[in-house]
Amino acid sequence: MAATAEADEPSPPSSARQRKFRQAAFVYLHVGVLYEAAVYVFWQKGLLPEGRGPVWVWLLAGALIAALVFWGLWVKESAWLARIIWAFGLFRLPALIEGAFPSGAGSDIDPAFYLTALVVVLINLGMLARAGWDL
Repeated sequence: MAATAEADEPSPPSSARQRKFRQAAFVYLHVGVLYEAAVYVFWQKGLLPEGRGPVWVWLLAGALIAALVFWGLWVKESAWLARIIWAFGLFRLPALIEGAFPSGAGSDIDPAFYLTALVVVLINLGMLARAGWDL
């Protein structure tokens, strides 16, 4: 089967803005996958708080949110969405810092988990800021 001339031509380069939003979308998607996996593992180990409903509801809600944010960044290239998700991400930092550097008695969760999550969230915040404010 012969390749056509059109198939051999490189696709036109996407704009820098589009690349920033696509990178932010994929980084957020990976953060969402990590959060979903963490919830599942915490559930398996009995580390989730009681009385907040079935875990499958939270896993489904998390997957839906991750998919909607991915779509909003990839398809809509919404600077406001990137800024809003960036602002929400800031609220994660205190809990992650506290978990990464505990001051009191031990926890059931290793501080390395929180430190790793802190690094991942900071990378995500950087990518969202880059897209949201065209940095």
